[in-house]
Amino acid sequence: MLDALRRGSTGWVAKILFALLVVSFAIWGVADVFTGYGRGSVATVGNQEIRAEDYQRAFQNELNIIKRQSGRNISTEEARAAGLDNRVLAQLIAWAAVEQHASELGLALSDAAIVDALKNDAAFQGPDGKFSRLAFENIINQMGMSERGFIALRRRDELRSQVTSALIDSVAVSDAEIDLINSWQQEKRVAEHFTIDADTAVTVPEPDEAKLKETYEQNKSQFTSPEYRKLAILAVSVDGLKNKMEVSEDEIKQSYEDTKNTYNTPEKRRVQQIAFKDKAAAEAAKKELASGKSFGDVAKEAGAQDADIDLGLIAKSDLIDPKIADVAFSLKKDEVSDVVEGRFATVLLRVTDIREPVNRTLDDVKDQVRDKLAREKASTQLQSLLDQVEENRNLGKPLKEIAEEMKLEYLDIPAADRFNKTPDDKLAIALPDASAILQAAFQSGVGLENEPVELREGGYAWFDVLGVTEKKQKPFEAVKEEVKKLAITNERARLVSELADKLVERAKKGESMETLAKEAKAAKVDTTPPFNRTTEPHGMSKAAIAKVFSLDKGEVSSAPTTNNKSRTIFKVTEITPAPAPSKDVRADIVKQLKDAITDELLSQYVIALQDKLGTKINETEYRRVTGAETQ
Repeated sequence: MLDALRRGSTGWVAKILFALLVVSFAIWGVADVFTGYGRGSVATVGNQEIRAEDYQRAFQNELNIIKRQSGRNISTEEARAAGLDNRVLAQLIAWAAVEQHASELGLALSDAAIVDALKNDAAFQGPDGKFSRLAFENIINQMGMSERGFIALRRRDELRSQVTSALIDSVAVSDAEIDLINSWQQEKRVAEHFTIDADTAVTVPEPDEAKLKETYEQNKSQFTSPEYRKLAILAVSVDGLKNKMEVSEDEIKQSYEDTKNTYNTPEKRRVQQIAFKDKAAAEAAKKELASGKSFGDVAKEAGAQDADIDLGLIAKSDLIDPKIADVAFSLKKDEVSDVVEGRFATVLLRVTDIREPVNRTLDDVKDQVRDKLAREKASTQLQSLLDQVEENRNLGKPLKEIAEEMKLEYLDIPAADRFNKTPDDKLAIALPDASAILQAAFQSGVGLENEPVELREGGYAWFDVLGVTEKKQKPFEAVKEEVKKLAITNERARLVSELADKLVERAKKGESMETLAKEAKAAKVDTTPPFNRTTEPHGMSKAAIAKVFSLDKGEVSSAPTTNNKSRTIFKVTEITPAPAPSKDVRADIVKQLKDAITDELLSQYVIALQDKLGTKINETEYRRVTGAETQ
């Protein structure tokens, strides 16, 4: 639960950039008092308010990060459906609680301490391993923050770290715990097994009318029609609009000329670099290279590993230092440079691979340019259309009339369930974001005015619920065939389970697994390779593996198959105790246990702080800020 907080304490910039969600569920239901104490604050922790604008900024930052990581646009509705709104609030409340505790403890950091921390942060270091002002400015610019704002945020993070590190650093793991975990993880077993052929090993009689009616009565919930909604939908999407946009040849030519570099692939080189403490050391290394010593050996003598010297396959613009960039892109393949005194370091360079640039003509990318311009025009027109639709909605016009007047896409959906299916099991809404529209529609009702649903790929959809067909019980005669299939399935499962119990008892009395497998119509008896609790040998379900590790050698039992249609009979034939843990295994176990203990400590710590300080959530303001009040 609190793993993110622990990891964040080791990398400040990463923690700030990714805004780690610290206690995503710790605050809910723990000493919370829901009260409306005025607009502007979504919550208070002790004497500290969490302002609405702070919450909105944090939520948007998280959403932007998710978009970058997923590579697609994520709507706010999708994010909230996944619980991002609650987790962001939980994070802010946890941080506020820890900050107040740090204040109570009288913890403070001097400006000098903050400066030292920044200088030692790897995120702000240049190729020479020293603080890079340019790298620092690039990062805070990406975050959209001023230097003063970043320093203030860093100071708060450092103070929180002082408090949480005291808990983390106190965690210890005993040898007994290590041995116990090692034994559980590394013990191995071997089992003989076979699976009953459910289709041939048992005979299921045809169910009579009485059996069918009994099955129907016992499983009525399985024979109900879902709730359906009759919907009117007006959709405006960038993809839909771009096909209507006119793009002239002159616009295409001009756009290409303005942005032709974006369609070209620049020259790329695989560059290796060795950084030295001064020019004299670099010149000495250059002489060793001239005498025949390899570039890798010289790098190792300079204290660098292979991963340190390889900058990868990069374009000239990827190199921060222009002097180094100029030299790197003037070298021949496998040529070693003279000593380069760069902005941040003194280096030797070598180029091991050169990829020639690829330049695309207008004819090569004409369709791509046209599509980009059409999409840009559509995006520009989108807001205007949104305003026009809203104006017409305010005038009381139905969606169909608005769509006809504005020549927009309109869908009349007679019936759709929550899973976008019609009563005859066909697709109800043929739109990419149908699930988001249906989620909102099933939270609304007939006659209610709804906010437009933001579409994932750009655009909006308006909907009205015109009617609701409640879910209802299907009559017995209408589902008789379905009932029959269920009755046969249930009876087969009962007979297979009964047969499995008998086979296990006979195996315990000494009958061979081969004899029992023939009676179960199994193809053969298989023997697993040695396996531990986290592996799944072929033919063994997770339930079977768990059961195997509860038995002694020679014992027999059964468990459901993975698809739950039959049962597997198995006998434990070998048990190999776990070997003594190696140094690496011990280190891994220690890390696992420390992580788990740290999670629990931090969780209890934050909960105790909330209980002590008092956490109040302004439900009215929170619903307003998150948009929940419109649903």
